[in-house]
Formats: sequence, C-alpha cells, structure tokens
Amino acid sequence: MDFLTQDFLSKPVWMWASFLALVVVLLVLDLGVLHRKHREIGVRESLLMSLGYLTLGVGFGGWVWFTLGAQSGIEYLTGFVVEKSLAMDNVFVIAMIFGYFAIPQKYQHRVLFWGILGVIILRAIMIAGGAALVAEFSWLLYVFAVFLIATGVKMIAMADKSHSLGDNPLLRFLRRRLRVTDELHGERFFVRLPDQKTGRPATYVTPVFMALLFIEVADVIFAVDSVPAIFAITTDPYIIYTSNIFAILGLRALYFALAAIIHRFAYLKQALAVLLIFIGSKIFVADLLGWTKFPPAISLGVTFAILATGVIWSLWRTRPGVAAATPPAA
Repeated sequence: MDFLTQDFLSKPVWMWASFLALVVVLLVLDLGVLHRKHREIGVRESLLMSLGYLTLGVGFGGWVWFTLGAQSGIEYLTGFVVEKSLAMDNVFVIAMIFGYFAIPQKYQHRVLFWGILGVIILRAIMIAGGAALVAEFSWLLYVFAVFLIATGVKMIAMADKSHSLGDNPLLRFLRRRLRVTDELHGERFFVRLPDQKTGRPATYVTPVFMALLFIEVADVIFAVDSVPAIFAITTDPYIIYTSNIFAILGLRALYFALAAIIHRFAYLKQALAVLLIFIGSKIFVADLLGWTKFPPAISLGVTFAILATGVIWSLWRTRPGVAAATPPAA
C-alpha cells in the first residue's frame, strides 16, 4: 500500500483516491437511488439537494483547512465560491438549451447527470494540462490574468445582448452531419429508425442527446474562463480540481430551483464580469505592492462582497411592483 503515500500532482495518492471515491458515491446515490425513476424535480427538493451539496463542499473545505493548513483552506473556499458563481451563469445557457430542444423537465435531470459526468472528466484534463504548463512556464499566470480582465470587460459590454441558439453554427453543422429526429423518444439518446433515403435501419440521435452535447460544449466554453480564474487564486492542482468539482456537482441540483426565477438575477452577469476583472488584476496588484501573493483572506472577502452586491441589486431591481429589469443575455 506504499503507493497510496506517493505524490501525484503535489498530493498523496490517498487524498486523490478519497476525493474521487466520494464523488462516485454521490453520483451513484443521486442517479441510482434518489432518481431512478424519471420525474419532475420540485423547487423544495432542488433546494434541499443544493443545500446538501453546499454543505458537503464547504465541509470538504474545512477538511482541507484542517489537513493542509489555513492558507489552503481559504484558497479552496475562494475557488469554490468563484467556481460556484461562474457556474451560475451556466444556468442561463442550460435553460436556453432545454427550451430550444423542448426537453421536458422529467428528462432534464438525466441530461444534467451525464453532462456533469462529462464535466468531471473534461475539467480533470484541462486542469492537469494547465498545472503542467504553469509549472513549466510561470509567466502564463500573467497571460491568464490579462485574459480574465479582457473577458470581464467584454462581458460588461455585451451584457444586454441576447443570443439565439438557432443561429449557432455548431447546430447547423451537426444537423448536416448527423441524423437527428424531430421528436423525442422518451429519455433515449439514440434510436434505430428507417433511413429517409434508403429505408434501411439507421441510428438517429434525439433532441435529448443534442441538448446533452450542447451542455458539454457550453461547459468547455465556460471552463475557458473559470479554469484560468482559479489558477489566479492558487496553482495547487488538488485545490483547483476539488473546488471545481464540488461547485459543479451542486449546480445540477440548484438548476431546478433557479430555472424558475432566472429573471430575478438580471444583474448577475455584470457582477461576474467585475469578479473576473478583480481576479485577473490581483497578480498585478500584488506585484505593484511588493507582495509575494495577494492575501487569500482579502481575496475571499472581496469575492463575497462583489457577488453579494450583484445578487442584492438584482433582487431589489426585480422586486414585485418594479418595472422589469433588462433580461439577462443567455
């Protein structure tokens, strides 16, 4: 059992194995026990599940604090909050995808489950690659920082612009290359139907699979922002990956509660844009002030302040009796 104490990406193998075992247990419990049958998930159940995932995520941060020290604990919690916040933006896109493909709510949980499974694998690849590059070329952190600042500025400039999935070039490409059914076939991703030209049996993809594919693509796009953001907080692969995955695991549960009140978060995009600019600017501020690293406690406090301001302002501006705020862009 000596291999369990050997280091892998700066941490003992047993720490990685324990985390992955916990994730597997959560996924099996979710799909195999709690949601074996396809049904609609109500707001109350969604909030309870979200609270459970939030408690686990924060509790894991406490374990990181106890095991690896206060700085690692604060970096984990900051990464968890940042990733959770950026993942919230995914809710707008996921709602648009489900609406476009007309996916009933009773099938949405299955799509999100397999989507999260794909995210776990994709994030592992991206974070491992990013960690290897940063370890070899430390100046890449400055590139990430500039990218985050530019992304935040772009998000502010385009916050009021809406997008239509029907105009997406990827959708047009896939419809030309794949056989796609016009109607749903239950929860199935693939079906065998007669080919429209030859009449022979052929494999078709369903709108449920198309929704899954677009959710995966959307996460890759969002990861381009979120992965550099957390590298600007810490370069420890273990903290980066665990905080990412715990934040994303709870997103699926939270979606069913937030989807019904998306309009109440009309100014969340602007808050997230400011957050990206702040995270990107930290490395330059630290250099300017002669700090070895931007203090994690200050970083966590400012992150909370930015997000709280965005949420409170959104709720205030969209309260009953007030003219509707500009709807958030998808």
